[in-house]
Amino acid sequence: MEDQRKTATKAICYHCGEDLPKIRYQTDDKDFCCAGCMAVFKILSENNLCNYYVYNNNPGRQLKNESHLEYLDDPKIIDQLLDYKHENSSIITFYIPAIHCSSCIWLLEHLYKINAAIFSSRIDFIKKQVTIHFNQEEISLKHLVETLNQIGYEPLISLQDVVKAHSSSVDKTLVLKIAVAGFLMGNVMLFSFPEYFGLSGFEKQFQYLFGWLNLAFSIPAAFYCGRDYFTSAITSIKHKHINLDTPLALIIAVLFLRTAFEVIFAAGPGFADTLTGLVFLLLMGKWLKQRTYHHISFDRDYRSYFPIAVTTLQNGKEKPVPINDVKIGDRLWIRNGELVPADAILMKGDAWVDMSFVTGESEPIHKVLGEIIYAGGRQTTEAIELEVIKPVSQSYLTGLWNNDHYKSNIEKQNFNDSVAKYFTLGVFLIAFAATAYWLFQQDSHKAWSAFTAVIIVACPCVLALSTPFTLSAILSVFDKKGFYVKNTDAVEELAKCDTVIFDKTGTLTSNENAEISFSGSLTKEEKLIVASLLRNSTHPLSRHILKALNVEKFYSLKDYKELVGKGLSATINDHGIYAGHLSMLPITVKSVGETGVHILIDHIYKGCFDIKQQWRPGLGQLVSKLSKFELQVLSGDTNKDHSMLKTIFPENTTIRFQQRPYKKLDAVLSLQDKGNHVMMLGDGLNDAGALKQSNFGIALTDNINNFTPGCDAILQGSALNLLPNFIQLGKDGLKVIKISFAIATAYNCIGIYYAVQGTLYPLVAAVLMPISTVTIILFTTLATRWFARKNKLI
Repeated sequence: MEDQRKTATKAICYHCGEDLPKIRYQTDDKDFCCAGCMAVFKILSENNLCNYYVYNNNPGRQLKNESHLEYLDDPKIIDQLLDYKHENSSIITFYIPAIHCSSCIWLLEHLYKINAAIFSSRIDFIKKQVTIHFNQEEISLKHLVETLNQIGYEPLISLQDVVKAHSSSVDKTLVLKIAVAGFLMGNVMLFSFPEYFGLSGFEKQFQYLFGWLNLAFSIPAAFYCGRDYFTSAITSIKHKHINLDTPLALIIAVLFLRTAFEVIFAAGPGFADTLTGLVFLLLMGKWLKQRTYHHISFDRDYRSYFPIAVTTLQNGKEKPVPINDVKIGDRLWIRNGELVPADAILMKGDAWVDMSFVTGESEPIHKVLGEIIYAGGRQTTEAIELEVIKPVSQSYLTGLWNNDHYKSNIEKQNFNDSVAKYFTLGVFLIAFAATAYWLFQQDSHKAWSAFTAVIIVACPCVLALSTPFTLSAILSVFDKKGFYVKNTDAVEELAKCDTVIFDKTGTLTSNENAEISFSGSLTKEEKLIVASLLRNSTHPLSRHILKALNVEKFYSLKDYKELVGKGLSATINDHGIYAGHLSMLPITVKSVGETGVHILIDHIYKGCFDIKQQWRPGLGQLVSKLSKFELQVLSGDTNKDHSMLKTIFPENTTIRFQQRPYKKLDAVLSLQDKGNHVMMLGDGLNDAGALKQSNFGIALTDNINNFTPGCDAILQGSALNLLPNFIQLGKDGLKVIKISFAIATAYNCIGIYYAVQGTLYPLVAAVLMPISTVTIILFTTLATRWFARKNKLI
């Protein structure tokens, strides 16, 4: 194989594939066009990374002259560019336009072999960005960028949000290709008019000239405008996989070869009009899809991923505001267990931040006043006051919602993936079979016509567009109703669920109108102490008691501790205070009820807050609509509400109490082992493990900051009664996709019936192809809206 590579690359650079100049550079019996390419090869060779060249021939790019990178030594600029920084650990995301193939992915994910100071690197091929986790004490940001430049992957560095700025801007390369394809199509159509309307004697004199002009216009249409389809098809075949670009590339190749053959040998006018028109329509479809996805992606990345309010401090008062209204300079109040939504400076409080969502390290990091706390960190002790220094859209947290790290290890194959392979193979088999039949009949003209017409008429555009457009439309409907689903694949999982598990507190019950009574007595000073403690917790009971106490001021505290679901403790004004479950009290108390929130100050029992939560309105109707599902209730509370739940849920419902988080997780695993598709509804914090393990996890929220990347959706409490409607729309969405496939199949069968006979002119097939695509897209859009209206969601 090595000998073959040497033979194949004698006249071109081993690294980048450019033609070799008269004065060439050589090392290890390999030729290079410049010192830069040779330097890159040496770096790869020294670090045993020459497998880079196995994935593609000449995958590299020429090394350009180094730009001035001195500004990357400026600490202020470094702080603005980094996503995260603590001690010797930093994370940064670069947008790298040069990412274009599997070799790029392979090399950029092996950066740690080039420099041991690079811990890891993760590629987002679609966005052409790489996220690098590195040790800034051993490798500076400037050196890191120089390393990327040396291997041919120069990052586009901007102090703006480069990913957002790039994605919101128009893809200039695609627009240029569309413009070129439109120009070529217009001219080819002009030169083809005589063929359309019949040639007069005068026009026949120019037939040969027009044919050659059309062939000339076909060359850039096929090899410039349609290049991406060939690249994608070749890459997929190399990886022993046939994607949807493969038949498209074959169509373009066949049309070009037929045009060249007919023009060169004067056998006919060719199919330049079909070729240029097809490429133009394909590129316009790609542009439309990009624009649609950008709009959806922007909404979901910067607003919908975090739909609940974040607590701000305005004139000393707490006020919830939508996450997209948070501005630089705003003061945030982040309680125990809450995520920091934007990069901010610590202004008040003792911060111990869990950055596991960002770095993977679960050990809390201590932050001091004036230090930056990066978005994505979760506060683990007392509530803290922060001042925002970056907009939410530019924080690292915006990437967590769709981060691959938080997806299930089980590969989920969607409907589109399961059909695509068989669809493409079927089209190829029919096309080749028809061609072979007519060649056997010694009719080469019909053989070529049949092959071309079959490939065109069975274009997989419908397959590529129907599923994403349908499910994206469903996501848009969900968003408007307060149901924020992670991605389109999750919609399919939603539709497959046959089992629903409910948490009780905060899910089946609501704290909005809960009745609170206190058995015992508290002085005004003690009320302030209790309120100052509860202010730091996100637990629904703490929030509701705090609202009922309605105090005007709060004390600072120290030694704050919270055992999730059990209780809180701290020292306030030299008084030790505990609030929580009876079983966690440091002293024994007799003759009191077990339930409620018990208060202990300086080891003296003060009484108990008894909270009678209200069941969510319409709960009975909700359960009756879900009667087709296997239902379970898993509550961490006592069984005081058992009789009430029995009246709400069917007799065969499994209802368990005193279920700790690990027991809920075990329950989900047990159901999945039986083959059930489980939907879990919980609060997103205590139930994080069960939510993540379930096939479709929903974090229910009532205006508190409890976002978790582990769930598949976030549902506002006020929209819980619409859950059956959401599920049904998901099922209806799959129906729409299957119906669109049936329509497309029927259309293809009719078209192929005439195509295999060689009686369907390829130009007619090329016209029918986009018409069918537009028809299917219109059908999916209108059908989705009809089903959404039927399910009372619009």
